[in-house]
Amino acid sequence: MYRRTYLRTAGLLGLTTLAGCVAAGAGESSSVKTAEPMLPVEPDYGDWFENVSNYDGTTDRRGESEVLVHVGAKANMGSFGFGPVAVAVSPGTTVVWEWTGKGGSHNVVSEDDAFDSGPLAAAAGHRYTHRFDDVGTYRYVCEPHRAMGMRGAVVVVED
Repeated sequence: MYRRTYLRTAGLLGLTTLAGCVAAGAGESSSVKTAEPMLPVEPDYGDWFENVSNYDGTTDRRGESEVLVHVGAKANMGSFGFGPVAVAVSPGTTVVWEWTGKGGSHNVVSEDDAFDSGPLAAAAGHRYTHRFDDVGTYRYVCEPHRAMGMRGAVVVVED
């Protein structure tokens, strides 16, 4: 084989490989996590989320009948968070807190005694549910990890 023929063949082979990689990469874009929808106007939580490392706004889940919040989400230098931290829901929505099994034992207790998950739980898949019918802001904590910043909020707003 002549040197010129070899170089052309190698160049075409390289372009074909590059095109295949680009095509494969294009197909993977659907696996990229999309950002959660956020409320257009952020509620005033005061300093409630001051020491909460994974708080970046209120996730808008209005219109959904059930919303999942992970207990033991990555936050506050470990698995000491709720995910999402703050969520907006419509009246009549049921919020389901589901334990990840990380960060030790957790609970979910509202600041105004509106709900309480009961005894501490650590097992992955453990669930606690509460239906929110009344408009308002419900702040809650994991009592053992409150000082670490394990805090959350449910905001019930009219659509």
